[in-house]
Amino acid sequence: MKAAPSIQASSSGPGEEGVKTLIALIDELIAVVVEENVELSKGLPASRLKQVDEKGRLAGAFEQRVAACTAHVANLNVKDRILREQLMGKIAELRTAMDENLIRLRAAIEASNRRIEAVMQAIREQIASVSPYGAAGRRAPTRSVSCGTNVRA
Repeated sequence: MKAAPSIQASSSGPGEEGVKTLIALIDELIAVVVEENVELSKGLPASRLKQVDEKGRLAGAFEQRVAACTAHVANLNVKDRILREQLMGKIAELRTAMDENLIRLRAAIEASNRRIEAVMQAIREQIASVSPYGAAGRRAPTRSVSCGTNVRA
């Protein structure tokens, strides 16, 4: 795992280093999200994914960067049109990957809920088959069992 790029604004140039740093951070986040999407597409439960911590760390760094830009601490105004277009393209690519990630995570959660419900239903059925109580909470009628006293050994 690589360390998150520095999220501090650069004083060299009108925010170009800050934009390049943000693009590198977005690239890392996209890579982790795409890797997680591949794992989710295999049907793995979301809780077993190794990307969760890394995605959280990168998303936190991205959130800090966006907050710094919003607070005008970092300057992302870039005169270089190509760099600006590259940033916008990366943001669109991240949005697409995150949309897919959201859909796959919801599917994984639904699958986990179905598995849990199936296990719970099996447990309920097993308990009901051996429980002396009926659905109303009263003792269920038991079958009479006859035992003879005429037993020879």
